[in-house]
Amino acid sequence: MSEANRRVIPIGPYHPLQEEPEFFKLIVEGEKVVDLEINIGYNHRGHEFISPTLTYDQVPFLVERICGICSNSHPFAAVLAIEDCAGIKPPPRANYIRSIMQELERIHSHLLWLGLAGHFVGYNTVWMWAWKYREYVLQVFEMITGNRNHYAMNKPGGVRRDIKPEQIPEIEKAMDIVEKKVLMLKNAVLDDPVIRARMEGVGILTSEQAIAYSTTGPTSRGSGIPGDVRHDEPHAAYGLVPWNVVMFTEGDVLAKTKVRLLEMIESVKIIRECLKALPDGPIQTRIEEIPAGEGIGRTEAPRGEVFHYIRSDGSNKPLRHKIRAPSYMNIASNAVAVKGCSIADAALTLAAVDPCYCCTDRMAAFEDGKMKFTWKDLLRLSWGKTERLKQRFR
Repeated sequence: MSEANRRVIPIGPYHPLQEEPEFFKLIVEGEKVVDLEINIGYNHRGHEFISPTLTYDQVPFLVERICGICSNSHPFAAVLAIEDCAGIKPPPRANYIRSIMQELERIHSHLLWLGLAGHFVGYNTVWMWAWKYREYVLQVFEMITGNRNHYAMNKPGGVRRDIKPEQIPEIEKAMDIVEKKVLMLKNAVLDDPVIRARMEGVGILTSEQAIAYSTTGPTSRGSGIPGDVRHDEPHAAYGLVPWNVVMFTEGDVLAKTKVRLLEMIESVKIIRECLKALPDGPIQTRIEEIPAGEGIGRTEAPRGEVFHYIRSDGSNKPLRHKIRAPSYMNIASNAVAVKGCSIADAALTLAAVDPCYCCTDRMAAFEDGKMKFTWKDLLRLSWGKTERLKQRFR
């Protein structure tokens, strides 16, 4: 078809099949998607600007509000960056508790996504089941931390709350239920011909495309790329307990679904092993000061690698705090995954990377109703600040 036969179908900025504001322009010829324009930037809340105004002990409370679903992943990566800068290690017991909390979050995030995926394809029974069984995980969070979201668990040098001996049987009981129900969901999803018809062969992202777009998490592991920070750079207790990286090679929506389903089983395994091997001892290492320098924190969030960079000038506040969430990389891959899809499959393909736009958005500056800085202007400002910092620390 010629350019004259192409039409634009907007998805967003507000759309019932997308959880947060974003704007996709589907370029279509008839029912076929031939191109995609991605527009984000509706959710920026200035976390990187606010962080240098807070003390290191306050920073985890800020960054856990980047995303309600990844409210353990961001503070986890942030405290790893602070500890890297300070050259300290948390106590062994804190490392095991950190892994337990992170895997509980992975289960509840994947169940949330699975329920939404069921809703997207019109299979509301999966939606109701997945969100019902997610409640067991949220109740464990509430028992340990007092909160169902925003757990305030991580702090530089360790964790703020211990797992009490009487809580361990309750966690194990919840994991038994979750494992049984996830296996039931796995069979229901993979054996249903309607679900397979909607997901199999849809939104294919090849391994070459996954590498080219630097995708991460289930998005890349569904395309045959086995990268997982827990395995590639063991931290907390991940190098101390047995577990397996889940990977499929098909690259379609079904492959991403299978990765998340089987990852929940691996998360249950990790939690059980951590509870079994949980050492005695303190849960915090006292930190007197954070010396001048820089540190990096990486962990595997439910959507993939989350990266935090901290630069210190020796005061009690970070000089610079840079955050890169996994969705920042994964969303861009939709530009190729959605091509060739039907319009009906486009929204499902866009949602298959489990996008989080609150995690992703960084900066948009307006003045008198007009954009104040272009992308190139922001780059120049960033480069200029980097040069000034280099001069300062020479």
